[in-house]
Amino acid sequence: MFSHKIFETNTLALIVGIVVSVAIGGLVEIIPLFTIENTIEKVEGMRPYSPLELAGRGIYVREGCYNCHSQMIRPFRDEVERYGHYSLAAESQYDHPFQWASKRTGPDLARVGGKYSNDWHVKHMINPRNVVSKSIMPTYAHMTRPLAVASTIVGELKTLRMVGVPYTDEQIANAVADLEAQAKGGDAAKAVEARYPKAKIGDFDGKPDEITEMDAMVAYLQMLGTLVDIKSVKPELVNR
Repeated sequence: MFSHKIFETNTLALIVGIVVSVAIGGLVEIIPLFTIENTIEKVEGMRPYSPLELAGRGIYVREGCYNCHSQMIRPFRDEVERYGHYSLAAESQYDHPFQWASKRTGPDLARVGGKYSNDWHVKHMINPRNVVSKSIMPTYAHMTRPLAVASTIVGELKTLRMVGVPYTDEQIANAVADLEAQAKGGDAAKAVEARYPKAKIGDFDGKPDEITEMDAMVAYLQMLGTLVDIKSVKPELVNR
């Protein structure tokens, strides 16, 4: 049996052991990055988040939703039958950070987009027991307050472009207008649909006179899993 005594009594051996361990761990983390182009599937439909969706995603992260809800359906038959087509690497390519999570207290949300109405989501956020009687999810009624990220959304898009998200100059220049138009609808929303295909448009929370955090959150949730035509992806399921 290997003895730890050599490391516990010899400082030099301990330092060498630490360096070797860190080096191995670093290689395991770094080497896969050189094959990232082969890891991400070539699929049609993926795009960066619209400004309103991005604001909603920020609220999702702020509220710690990832602690109970994963956004990664694994390629196991039982998961696919319950949640839908397994998650693709391409669907997380613009996530910083990704929302795979590590546990599920509630259901996986990778394909929740379009599954419920806007009204259902609003009721669920305000009081989950209104739509799921045995839910243990806390209330998020405070999301009915006005959205306060319009002044920072341009900076967020610029920052994400620095780390590889392909936002164009046009998308950045129109970020504030696009955020407002997506939440209110109307003729101005046509430009949003052109810049962000399949973006859900309209008053999400039933308050047409103001843009709220609820608008942003619901816009984000309604987009999840709707961008890629999964029918074109050949399933590779694992029975267990």
